[in-house]
Amino acid sequence: MAYENTGQCLCGAVKFTAKNANINMGVCHCDMCRKACSGPFFAVECEDSVTFESEENVARHESSEWGQRGFCKVCGSTLFYYLKSKSAYMMSAGLFDNQDDFVFDHQIFIDEKPDYYCFSNDTMNKTGEEVMRGE
Repeated sequence: MAYENTGQCLCGAVKFTAKNANINMGVCHCDMCRKACSGPFFAVECEDSVTFESEENVARHESSEWGQRGFCKVCGSTLFYYLKSKSAYMMSAGLFDNQDDFVFDHQIFIDEKPDYYCFSNDTMNKTGEEVMRGE
């Protein structure tokens, strides 16, 4: 199920609207996400429906040939992971104004998850290889 949701970074310099925010929230354990976020990246898929109120405050980093990472230029908040092949935003779950309906239902790059943390939720788990194959 998708619905419209809004949010902003820590300092409020970047505000956004996601017209197709998914209620299903997932976590990425890949090495790049953990470096960017100092832990797993909690994300909500929003397809290509995200509009930014203050685009001039959004920094984009080409983190790989298939994706970009977005940050607030003012406070440094992690905003999104953008998957180029799908033209889809994976927005940082903690930025949303309404988080009450989120359902934590999947984890990706589970094979890269370090042993020092563990979630008790029963989720679908995919390895990096499964994700890259599109499974």
